[in-house]
Amino acid sequence: MRRVTSAPKGSEDERRGLGQAGTLACMTTQQVGPQSGTLKVNTYREGVAQKLGHDLVIEVEQWDATVDAGPDGAIQSVQLNADPSSLRVREGHNGAKALTDKDLKDIHTSIDEKVLGGKPIAFASTAVEPRDDGVTVRGELTMAHTTRPATFDIDVSGDGRVAGTLPVTQSEWDIKPYKAFMGTLKVRDTVEIVLDVQLSAD
Repeated sequence: MRRVTSAPKGSEDERRGLGQAGTLACMTTQQVGPQSGTLKVNTYREGVAQKLGHDLVIEVEQWDATVDAGPDGAIQSVQLNADPSSLRVREGHNGAKALTDKDLKDIHTSIDEKVLGGKPIAFASTAVEPRDDGVTVRGELTMAHTTRPATFDIDVSGDGRVAGTLPVTQSEWDIKPYKAFMGTLKVRDTVEIVLDVQLSAD
């Protein structure tokens, strides 16, 4: 669901909701989720036994976000909530063997119960600053029952596509990165949260 205002009179681009980078000229508030794009987490291996693991692309299946814009269409705030039990591995790269169904089930259980502890994931912006081709968003990220400041850049294209990557150091949220084989295989402490959404301009 979304709520938009009519586009202001002006050029054809303005009527279509296009304008300067970082603006969405015809909208006030939009609710977005999996129907509008993707929210993913990229993880990477390290350690002497890293060939026994995989670099993972994990998709968040259940999430929603609210993007607010001012009268001039400039993005003013971003809020996002995600269900920690809805993370599913979509790709596994650079491992010695392909991931099995059992591997996928074990990873899902580990993420939900051991890494995130079943606690909600949420981001709420506290400031949004314009930049070339988009905005810089500052706010607070809550994971595993810990809230800390987080900052990331969002690119905004003329047609309303919004994309950004937030690097997250797990240990700063009191999360212990996964490890196995007596620590010779580890998930790198820093992971990436990747948002790619198409906002509507009609």
